[in-house]
Amino acid sequence: MSSSDLRHTALDALHRSLGATMTDFAGWDMPLRYGSERDEHNAVRTRAGLFDLSHMGEITVTGPQAAALLDFALVGNIASVGTGRARYTMICQEDGGILDDLIVYRLADTEAGLQKYMVVANASNAQVVLDALTTRAAGFDAEVRDDRDAYALIAVQGPASPGILASLTDADLDGLKYYAGLPGTVAGVPALIARTGYTGEDGFELFTAPEHAEELWRALTEAGAPEGLIPCGLSCRDTLRLEAGMPLYGHELSTSLTPFDAGLGRVVKFEKEGDFVGRAALTEAAARAQENPPRKLVGLVAEGRRVPRAGYPVVADGKVIGEVTSGAPSPTLGKPIAMAYVDASHAEPGTAGVGVDIRGTHEPYEVVALPFYRRQK
Repeated sequence: MSSSDLRHTALDALHRSLGATMTDFAGWDMPLRYGSERDEHNAVRTRAGLFDLSHMGEITVTGPQAAALLDFALVGNIASVGTGRARYTMICQEDGGILDDLIVYRLADTEAGLQKYMVVANASNAQVVLDALTTRAAGFDAEVRDDRDAYALIAVQGPASPGILASLTDADLDGLKYYAGLPGTVAGVPALIARTGYTGEDGFELFTAPEHAEELWRALTEAGAPEGLIPCGLSCRDTLRLEAGMPLYGHELSTSLTPFDAGLGRVVKFEKEGDFVGRAALTEAAARAQENPPRKLVGLVAEGRRVPRAGYPVVADGKVIGEVTSGAPSPTLGKPIAMAYVDASHAEPGTAGVGVDIRGTHEPYEVVALPFYRRQK
């Protein structure tokens, strides 16, 4: 796809003025990095980083049966989400395969008293999720609306982010819990302020109208400068989420895997009322995972310096026992790390004799529990 065919966020010109290296990501022209990936990564771990995430897919679901529709369409118990709260969940196929992982926000009811939710899908799957929700809405008194063009999404992440944002808003950030969101104004700009993120750090994601995006970005940049905030691209977002053991669709998650295969069976809520898409297949998957899991998702830490990449075989005793799903140098650990699906017999932390086949050489790796990094609260 040529750059002229790519979609551009409302901050595109600003990224270019900052010297960003741009890349095609799920059909969007997005900033990969502005300078050093390591510096951007470390800024988020120790101070704060600013991200443009406007490529994410927002879908609004409203109506008297909005909650009932989402309970049927998704694996989570959405009806139990309180107003102003959010939930991590998944949308699956009938066979239990994961179509996408999602965050669902319960917004305040509309003026007509109708339930209102915002579903945020990954950029690469936004159309798939929209189509699935639209199909599954048949028979429900609810409307599914594509709101991808209605929002820009800016994230400020890192230990300094609460202080930076507090200087620009009178919203009650102290009372805003993790996985909660409230409407407010930031630097005079209306926004949904959500305490969510994909970095393993405290932080906020700000949903605002595209026409306000540049004003909001500049205000955050100015307020964050004394705290060491810098703009950050998708490259360091990937190493941050990898250290935090967070799955990425197309790597740790896919239609060939169920939530139980991915070690995320906790998101499937069998106790909720009524049927939901994939319930029967997921019931079987849950039983399999308990009795005889084929493979488990684990962390791998290199003993040497060679970096594993997605698709590289994991080996033990001369046999392939798994496959790397994500791998990169870890700025925080100072070593290459990876997530991989491996045979259950080799999944225990500390299992000896495990390596990664990197271009024909079996490099030694230590099996560890995920995540690699957990922030001190």
